[in-house]
Amino acid sequence: MPNIASSIRQLRTDAKRTTRNKSIRTGCKSSITKAEKHITSGEGDEAKAAAVTAISTLDKAAAKGIIHPNNAARRKARLAKKLNSLKK
Repeated sequence: MPNIASSIRQLRTDAKRTTRNKSIRTGCKSSITKAEKHITSGEGDEAKAAAVTAISTLDKAAAKGIIHPNNAARRKARLAKKLNSLKK
């Protein structure tokens, strides 16, 4: 536990940010998993809709600074690659 007043305040704000960011990160992971589940089951229309939702959540998380923009781009590329393999 810090002794300095500014460090104590920073600890409180870090805890708030952590809880807020965690829910958004979890939402990203959940939407990606949902899209991948639809892709593996071969449901084309539902997979495409779920992928669009997942890409949107990743973009929002990157815009808010919760995940790095390159991380979001990498995850979107992997998801798009899986979705395109379904179409073939």
